[in-house]
Amino acid sequence: MLKVLVPTIMMFPTIWLVSPKWLWTITTAHSLLIALLSLTWLSWTSETGWASSNMYLATDPLSTPLLVLSCWLLPLMILASQNHIRPEPISRQRSYIMLLASLQAFLIMAFGATEVILFYIMFETTLIPTLIIITRWGNQAERLNAGIYFLFYTLAGSLPLLIALLLLHQSTGTLSMLMIQYSKPMQLDSCGHMIWWAGCLIAFLVKMPLYGVHLWLPKAHVEAPVAGSMVLAAVLLKLGGYGMMRMMVMLDPLSKELSYPFIILALWGIIMTGSICLRQTDLKSLIAYSSVSHMGLVAGGIMIQTPWGFSGAIILMVAHGLASSALFCLANTAYERTHSRTMVLARGLQVIFPLAAVWWFVANLANLALPPLPNLMGELMIITTLFSWSPWTILITGLGTLITASYSLYMFIMSQRGPTPNHIVGLQPFHTREHLLLTLHLVPIILLVAKPELVWGWCY
Repeated sequence: MLKVLVPTIMMFPTIWLVSPKWLWTITTAHSLLIALLSLTWLSWTSETGWASSNMYLATDPLSTPLLVLSCWLLPLMILASQNHIRPEPISRQRSYIMLLASLQAFLIMAFGATEVILFYIMFETTLIPTLIIITRWGNQAERLNAGIYFLFYTLAGSLPLLIALLLLHQSTGTLSMLMIQYSKPMQLDSCGHMIWWAGCLIAFLVKMPLYGVHLWLPKAHVEAPVAGSMVLAAVLLKLGGYGMMRMMVMLDPLSKELSYPFIILALWGIIMTGSICLRQTDLKSLIAYSSVSHMGLVAGGIMIQTPWGFSGAIILMVAHGLASSALFCLANTAYERTHSRTMVLARGLQVIFPLAAVWWFVANLANLALPPLPNLMGELMIITTLFSWSPWTILITGLGTLITASYSLYMFIMSQRGPTPNHIVGLQPFHTREHLLLTLHLVPIILLVAKPELVWGWCY
């Protein structure tokens, strides 16, 4: 754990002391080195389930894929941000990269925490850098509104969680994830226990987000700069799923009855947000709503509480993190050239940028879960779990899959195919940096097909 956390913390002095000419090169190289170091976590040798460096930070097969995803994303965010941050004063450039690096440090401590309270603190701390990135470097004037939505939705969901955790500590005597599984199960039968159950999960459902408490997500995504959108889609939504998996273990036997409304809401959200995607004109908004739809499937898989559901949820979280982050990068490259996110105004780009159209096509196929990509593996495992729980769910999940395919193809056709408008002239060609960025997103998805047990979690 420390072999990655210490180099991440050492990035802070590097960012402030390196000469302005080498700032982007050094920080990208440093963060890429950390990302490559983090891959050593994937060679799992421990027999006991946890590999710990000390009592408070440890990795297990559930947190490892998400930790590696967090580390992999930092160099990609720095690569994606170069073009629009470069014109700013050097102190602001340093501040921006500093916020991204601090976000990675907090995420490593959140996913690596063995104490639930440490996880909660880091879960909340990730709010601060993200909020500053959205409100300071966002594109439109709406960004302050988006930041307020983001802050208050998350805080309103998280305060009941803090009280619930303190009550849990009072009754079990420990909040260590290593110990709590051995403590005797609690007698949960009163109305107060039901409120406690809801308090434990609502913070994570808001973070995922569950349909109904998802309004902060499209606003935050649309207003954030590209790095903000990438980290929101790829990692911060996954904090919700990860937290739910950790807490569900402690919440039995109440989950059997109380999870019904949340599963129904998650499944209904797949249909509703998919339908919203079909009538979007804004490219970033469409990708943001598609994230809500995928996370609804993940929430359903976790709530069922079967090994297949958990495993499918982790696979889908990792695969969706890479695919949606790639789509946000592509949307940003289009925005930097055409200065518009409206799909009707920038069509027929395949003629001008043929290689970029290939990236669009692969990213869209990953988003709609084409076999044999891991997105399909995750979705199939969750759909099978839901079907064995209740055969009726196949109607909703099947329709959801159909709608996902429809809006993904709609997005590709609207942005790449058709006649090129006359006002699109003299666009900059794609840079090598952008091709590298998309290669580093899409190659891991394709490689995961060859060794999927890396992201299967506990179930292999």
